[in-house]
Amino acid sequence: MAWRDEGGKTMPQNIMRNESEHLYAPEPASEPGRELSAALLRMRRAEQRQEARALGLSGLSGIDLRALRYIVQASRDGRNLGPKDLIGMLGTSSANVTNVVDRLVKRRLVSRVGHPTDRRAHYLQPTEAAFAEVDAIFMHHHAALVTEIDAIDPADAAAAARVLERLTRALDTLG
Repeated sequence: MAWRDEGGKTMPQNIMRNESEHLYAPEPASEPGRELSAALLRMRRAEQRQEARALGLSGLSGIDLRALRYIVQASRDGRNLGPKDLIGMLGTSSANVTNVVDRLVKRRLVSRVGHPTDRRAHYLQPTEAAFAEVDAIFMHHHAALVTEIDAIDPADAAAAARVLERLTRALDTLG
């Protein structure tokens, strides 16, 4: 059952849309600042929609897809990643990581490879299917961003990069 406001609009979708565009701080003082803030919030919402799309395409849970991305990236970087590494990267328990790895192995996206010097340990190796799946899920999203970035005047792109870096540093200093 959908809730409706006095104007007959469906409440949950209005609330979701309005909340994602709401700042929990005073608005920027200038009109260009307000436009930048609104644009960043819209981009964040678009990123969240793409994350939901990626999950839907993968058929994986959020934590499984994050783990798979980390395992694929580690392999691309020439690094061996084990379950203990995933515990810290995912911020979860050993038992939860064991379940995640079991699900990825069952789907033939990851295999366990014995550690060369520790018989009790193993590494997680992505399969070719894992590379293909991760690439297919994120290719359209990232390609769309690159296409737009390439169309931006280089001076504007440099200015945008500086602004985003400054905003990123501001968030990172919060802890």
